Amino acid sequence: MAARKLLELRENIFLVGLMGAGKTTVGRALARRLGKQFIDSDHEIEARTGASIPWIFEIEGEASFRAREAEVIRDLTSRSDIVLATGGGAILKPESREYLKARGTVIYLRASVNSILQRTSHDKNRPLLQTADPRQRIEQLMREREPLYLEVADLVVDTGRPNVQSLVQTILGQLELADGKQVPDGKPG
Repeated sequence: MAARKLLELRENIFLVGLMGAGKTTVGRALARRLGKQFIDSDHEIEARTGASIPWIFEIEGEASFRAREAEVIRDLTSRSDIVLATGGGAILKPESREYLKARGTVIYLRASVNSILQRTSHDKNRPLLQTADPRQRIEQLMREREPLYLEVADLVVDTGRPNVQSLVQTILGQLELADGKQVPDGKPG
């Protein structure tokens, strides 16, 4: 990482990855450990609009949702001292990728298609998976989005089977290696 990126490490951490990769769960635990504020961009969109994401997709369409998402990413990445869990498609707009890369340390939480399918199989709040073949849809999203996740990522962490605390420890260890210094531990995990 460049020196500028190392300074930003002390400020913001942005989690990217497909739906079901663990961004919200890991993000909450990571924020607690680092004493940072946790924000989920999807929850922020719902709070600002007063509508659920499935409703926005159904009534306004995906393009409208992505425009709202880009605005929220712009606003949230300008804050300080946060851990931000982004929506799976937050990296689709070039301006959002630029905000993420420029304003903090980006961690790509990578999960296998099987893991994502297992974690999302009963979740009706995933509009992109309301299809006859969710596996095929996840595979398609992975092919389309993984290059963009890798483009913005400073670190890549495979979420596989470890529990949340194990993943948080892995992330903290990688951040320490990247930074060359001990990562501050705001609160006990």
